[in-house]
Amino acid sequence: QVQLVESGGGLVQAGGSLRLSCAASGSIFSISAMDWYRQAPGKQRELVASIISGGTTNYADSVKGRFTISRGNAQNTVYLQMNSLKSEDSAVYYCHGLIRSYGVFGAVDYWGQGTQVTVSS
Repeated sequence: QVQLVESGGGLVQAGGSLRLSCAASGSIFSISAMDWYRQAPGKQRELVASIISGGTTNYADSVKGRFTISRGNAQNTVYLQMNSLKSEDSAVYYCHGLIRSYGVFGAVDYWGQGTQVTVSS
C-alpha cells in the first residue's frame, strides 16, 4: 500500500507565496510521475503541474511562470512552490502519483487527502 501525504497549505494574501509538499511512502517500487491538481468549489479538478521520472515538468497555462514543481533528493517527495498567488488560485490542492508497488504489475494512481489553499485579495 502507498500513501501520499500533503502539507503546506494555508491562508495567504494575494501576491504572496506558499510551498506545498507531498511525501509518498509505503511499498514503492518506482514512481512514474507525480502531479499537483486543484479543485475549487463548483469546478472540476484540474491539473496544475506534473513532473515525470526523468525530470520533465509540465504546467497549466494559468500557473506558468508563477509555480514551480520539483522533487526532493529522495525522489518520493514532490514540492509545489507557488509565487505571486492570486485569488483564483484558491482551491483544495491534491497530490497525485502514478506509482508501482512491489509485487504489483503496472503503476497505479494514488491521491493525497488534499490541502486547502486560500488566497485573500
